[in-house]
Amino acid sequence: MLNARTLLIRGMFVGVVAGIAAFVFAYFFGEGPIGDAIAFEEAHATPLPAGEHEHELVSRGVQSTIGLLTASVVYGIALGGLFAITVAIAAGRIGRLSARATAGLVAVAGFVGVALVPFLKYPANPPATGNPDTLGQRTGLYFLMLVIGVAAVIGVVVVARSLQPRLGTWNATIAATVGAAVVVGTAIALLPSINEVPESFSPILLWQFRLASLGTQAVTWATLGLLFGYLTERSQRPAPTVAAQPVAA
Repeated sequence: MLNARTLLIRGMFVGVVAGIAAFVFAYFFGEGPIGDAIAFEEAHATPLPAGEHEHELVSRGVQSTIGLLTASVVYGIALGGLFAITVAIAAGRIGRLSARATAGLVAVAGFVGVALVPFLKYPANPPATGNPDTLGQRTGLYFLMLVIGVAAVIGVVVVARSLQPRLGTWNATIAATVGAAVVVGTAIALLPSINEVPESFSPILLWQFRLASLGTQAVTWATLGLLFGYLTERSQRPAPTVAAQPVAA
């Protein structure tokens, strides 16, 4: 039986790998749209008075390499620790699933609640498409949608377990999922929309960035689920026994 410390360390290790995988995906699929968005912003920016220059505290090259890698790994470590704790709590409480299946199911639920649900209402936007004056409002609404997404996922588990004795596992899961979808859909309809993207901004570039952002989250959660489940299941396999050899007389 694995203790909490072992699972936490494993989760943080897997988080490092997930962060590196997310960095690779974001670098190859997200940096291109970000660079194009920055070029759009510079082309439409108000020229500075003669003699004045805008100084970069951190160069774009550092931001897109070391900075992005550091942020991805730190995020992965924190998320991996939380993921390990969640898997430990979920083990044995969501059916008789193997360690790999439990980790995979938690990863899917985490991606839906933390990434997909907020994306449906407030998708990520590249530079040059947001008003700095509304940053606080946009951040608050995004985190509200994230809380709703996580609550909806937890609600599916709780409601499905309560309905299982009467409806069976399959029907109870469908009923709970439909209920969560209604809650999320209602929140999407009622919460205020924010559309600050300039009309002249390329819609293709916008969606390339948004899909790259969602894809980065998908890579992170997929790596967590697959690698953590594999390592945990392998550690639970009984050690092979070696038959004792007869001693020659």
